[in-house]
Amino acid sequence: MKIAFFSSEVTPFTKTGGLADVAESLPSALEKEGVELVVVTPRYGAAKTKENPARIGKRTRVYFVEHPGYFSSRQGLYGDRQGDYPDNLDRFSYFCRQGLDHLKKIGFQADVLHCHDWQTALVPVYLKTAYRRDPFFEKSRTVFTIHNMAYQGIFPKEEFSKTGIGAEWFSVNGLEFFGKINLLKGGIQFADTVTTVSPTYAKEIQTKEYGCGLDGVLRTREKHLVGILNGIDADQWNPQTDSEIACNYSVVDLEKKVKNKLALQKSAGLPIGEKIPLVGFVARLAQQKGLELMAGILPRFCAEKGEFILLGTGEDRYHRLFEEFQKECPKRCSIHLKFDASLARQIYAGADFFVIPSVYEPCGLGQMIAMRYGTIPIVRKTGGLADTVRDCDQTPDGNGFVFEEHSSKALYHAIERGIKAFQEKEKWGKLVERAMKCNFSWKASAKEYVRLYERLVGANNYSPLQGMDRKK
Repeated sequence: MKIAFFSSEVTPFTKTGGLADVAESLPSALEKEGVELVVVTPRYGAAKTKENPARIGKRTRVYFVEHPGYFSSRQGLYGDRQGDYPDNLDRFSYFCRQGLDHLKKIGFQADVLHCHDWQTALVPVYLKTAYRRDPFFEKSRTVFTIHNMAYQGIFPKEEFSKTGIGAEWFSVNGLEFFGKINLLKGGIQFADTVTTVSPTYAKEIQTKEYGCGLDGVLRTREKHLVGILNGIDADQWNPQTDSEIACNYSVVDLEKKVKNKLALQKSAGLPIGEKIPLVGFVARLAQQKGLELMAGILPRFCAEKGEFILLGTGEDRYHRLFEEFQKECPKRCSIHLKFDASLARQIYAGADFFVIPSVYEPCGLGQMIAMRYGTIPIVRKTGGLADTVRDCDQTPDGNGFVFEEHSSKALYHAIERGIKAFQEKEKWGKLVERAMKCNFSWKASAKEYVRLYERLVGANNYSPLQGMDRKK
């Protein structure tokens, strides 16, 4: 089986978030299932390779779509501190068209084109419009994966001609959304199958609360909508072999984990002590991540309970918020407003708790990585967090602490419950062991994707036309 991945970012070449990790680790897992893959992605100025194609996994080739003006001359992927690039519609329309043409150039006739997020949403649109009579793609089917409903690729209707498809597709059955272009909607409408990154999120996005205005569109595709949980690369995230942490350890020698905590406290300028609860946070600084909830409890937590370390970069308002908090609580708080892959690993290994109080969380990888390192997650019950973290006060096989109400009070109560367990040595040791034994590798999810691909191959081509004459 031959699969072509389209992704706007791919680790280790470019990354802004979890999408890049998925675009690397899922193909690597699919390789092991006997799938032949290529990955298509833009070559930005920040891309960490000059090869074309490059490789990930053992055999997967990564092809870069190049354009001096659109990609290689820019360090940002989608925008800069001033906001999104104003020509993003031009940039990603070009990427999708050129990516399809490049598959023809190299003769890679994919059974399935697997596209990720709004930047690639025009691929399934093009296959059913501009390329609908192209024999090269006649048997190709499309999977469109939504990693985050909040990012939709919305542009003024006056720019629709830049997509290169007929004006009749600026309609309720096409890409029109409240008088604007919506690329994510196009991907949902035109793909043969739509997936998202956890079973709970697949249900949530069909509601008004989480659907970001597209819940109605998603409900029309309910029979073609599947939630498949993301995974992590268990070899890449492994405390036994991680060269970036102070001391390697495993579930059978957990006493070594504390050495990572003491080293992290020292490097972060925090009071050193293995009995001081240390809470870590690593993520983009965005409204989605529930940062207001944390800001509401941090002064009290650092004054009464323990220490806090944050690593992340994002919106200016959150930079200012945590810079001020650092000034208020310099002795018990360590704020790092940057991207630092090495420090992230040290936090995963050295913290006692890993907090994710998200407003919504399509999947989340942080809680999986944290558990791999024996760091206990404290999460809000939403999306993939609900699918991966079980409250240890509610079930004997619990692996973390979960709260439902979106409030600082509920978050603080969950932290208090965590600290109570932390202070009971035997209970805490068993909890850490359970967390480390959780298997969140890609293997199971890769098998689900293979079954999905196999169902699509040979199936009837889904039509988005809904009564419109496709031949016109």
